[in-house]
Amino acid sequence: MNQQEVLDEFKAAGALLEGHFILTSGRRSPIFLQKMFVFQDPKRTEKLCKVLAAKIEAEFGKIDVVVSPAVGGIVPGYETARHLGAKAIFVERENGKFALRRGFEIAPTDKVIVIEDIITTGLSLRETLVALKEHPGTIVAAACLIDRSGGKADIGGVPRVALASVVIPDYAPDELPPELAAIPAIKPGSRGLSS
Repeated sequence: MNQQEVLDEFKAAGALLEGHFILTSGRRSPIFLQKMFVFQDPKRTEKLCKVLAAKIEAEFGKIDVVVSPAVGGIVPGYETARHLGAKAIFVERENGKFALRRGFEIAPTDKVIVIEDIITTGLSLRETLVALKEHPGTIVAAACLIDRSGGKADIGGVPRVALASVVIPDYAPDELPPELAAIPAIKPGSRGLSS
């Protein structure tokens, strides 16, 4: 599956939205990838995550544990782990910071990959990596379905795997182009959900 085919899956699911969006980072964009429209379709999710798993395995070999940031990374993390034959766990917020909870563990010999849905600024990945520093295992990479930063987002110094890497414009709220400023902003996404 090439990059255009990945984007076509998002379009076919109605997940590539146009308008004026407030991203989880606080930045603004004329395009929003509503990945939950993809994830509500198990067959489409399986198709994308199976390809991601194959790409990860080809580059890094056998993976033991997939860790994802809650909420958005849980579905692609689980489905990719299923195709990797790996354990799927996630970090969630505890006192404002990501932590492994629910008795999740990583063994010292485990090869770990962090899986996110969409990378914009890389903040969720960086926060996940900080949380994992308290646990054993070797983090081999971070992966996602779409990297909307075109590979520029800081993801904490680990190798990056993406099914599609595109540059989707985003702006500081006080630097909007006039055509975007003329459209009312909406805030989709999950970062603001309470823990």
